[in-house]
Amino acid sequence: FFKQMEFIGNKSVWITVLTGTFTGMVLTIQSYFSLKQFSAETIVGGMVAVSMTRELGPVLTALMVNARAGSAIAAEIGTMRVTEQIDALQSLAVNPVQYLISPRIVAGLLMLPVLTAIANVTGVLGGYLIGVGLLGIDEGIFWAKTKDFLELKDIIGSLLKATMFGVTLTFVGCYKGYYTTNGAEGVGRSTTEAVSFSAIFILLSDYIFTSFWQR
Repeated sequence: FFKQMEFIGNKSVWITVLTGTFTGMVLTIQSYFSLKQFSAETIVGGMVAVSMTRELGPVLTALMVNARAGSAIAAEIGTMRVTEQIDALQSLAVNPVQYLISPRIVAGLLMLPVLTAIANVTGVLGGYLIGVGLLGIDEGIFWAKTKDFLELKDIIGSLLKATMFGVTLTFVGCYKGYYTTNGAEGVGRSTTEAVSFSAIFILLSDYIFTSFWQR
């Protein structure tokens, strides 16, 4: 379990930091020049914070972790299936679901909210660096608008989304890997399908969750 937490969480920190930071930077630049047409560039800080927390932070983090960890989970378990290692576990009276799948799903459930929180924070900080340092937005106004726009409900919703995404990507990766057939070719196919289906389910569940949560 701790090994899976380290693999899914700790080893995904840097890619999460980079994704969050550059997303916040780009979002700040796009928002600034769009809002400047209406003399509303002072709300860039709040807009970036809300956009990162509600949507971009959890979704982009899940997609990046899915590409890195979800694919590896499917490939690892798929390889164990085609090389009969899972059959060997069963012959030793070890439950493969409890031993291989449960720790990965629980680790994904716990680590995705942590990674999402990191992406949210680094996204706002990236927006701050560009907005204040490059575009000349007043520092006090930037943080004041961030505080005004961002609500506790947004943070809770972001973490709930991340939890749902963590379960989704690990479950699909484990499922595709566990039912792999046809040797090495099957491992490659299962890995590809795991990443593709997980991404689709993440975006679909994001839409469904947001539809109900925002109401």
